[in-house]
Amino acid sequence: MSATSTGLTVERLPPPVQPLDIAVYAFPDLTGQNEPNENYSELSRAVTQGGADILTDVLAKAGNGQWFNVVERARVDNLLRERTIIEQTQTAFTGGVSLPPLRFAGTLIEGSIVGYDTNTVTGGAGARYLGIGSFNEYRKDVVTVALRAVSVSTGRVLTSVTTTKTVYSVRVQGGAFRFVAIDEILEFELGYSRNEPEIFATREAMELAVLAMIVEGAEDGQWAFADAAAGSAVIQNFRRRYELARLGYSPEQIEEMYGPQQES
Repeated sequence: MSATSTGLTVERLPPPVQPLDIAVYAFPDLTGQNEPNENYSELSRAVTQGGADILTDVLAKAGNGQWFNVVERARVDNLLRERTIIEQTQTAFTGGVSLPPLRFAGTLIEGSIVGYDTNTVTGGAGARYLGIGSFNEYRKDVVTVALRAVSVSTGRVLTSVTTTKTVYSVRVQGGAFRFVAIDEILEFELGYSRNEPEIFATREAMELAVLAMIVEGAEDGQWAFADAAAGSAVIQNFRRRYELARLGYSPEQIEEMYGPQQES
């Protein structure tokens, strides 16, 4: 999967004072929506059902792997079953050398895909003259994810964020339909469409949520950057972009003003 600008920012974050031991049990799709289709009812889901796998990958890469120690919990039954097989085999044939204990998590990462709104903006334009013309149309969908960090020892929610990502679809089409002779008609059509994959949008929304979670936790003193100056630069850059987005600036406009997101 191609790296997004937000994903690169998360990967290049300055390291923390101490890595956090975290676990992801699930990251479900709570939208309940099927894939949109104007002609018939779809059974396929509108958004990915592999949210936990994507989130685990994003967390494992944060700060080039220095921010989080992610322990396996999404499919912990498989892990426990394999450990049982190993221990039983060792007991039977090698004298019972036991495996080291499983690493536990001090923080749970909870959340879900909470919204997928289709056709939030639609539009288009076209023109035809003497049977020759073209038109284009566009559509905007929005995917929303919620993420929170929960302390295992106290159950307190350390930080909670909600982020959105826009999914764009564009279609351009042209053609001609006209008489070229009394009994001859010229007719042709051509066009193309571009649909941003939903999984890219969902992943980028998760990447932004992880970035926001790290920044807000650092601001609240839940964790800290090893390099205070580099961490402060990350926080300031994030807040500038957040304020512009809150004022209605598009990601493209923010990119033009500040350039691609930087880690410091």
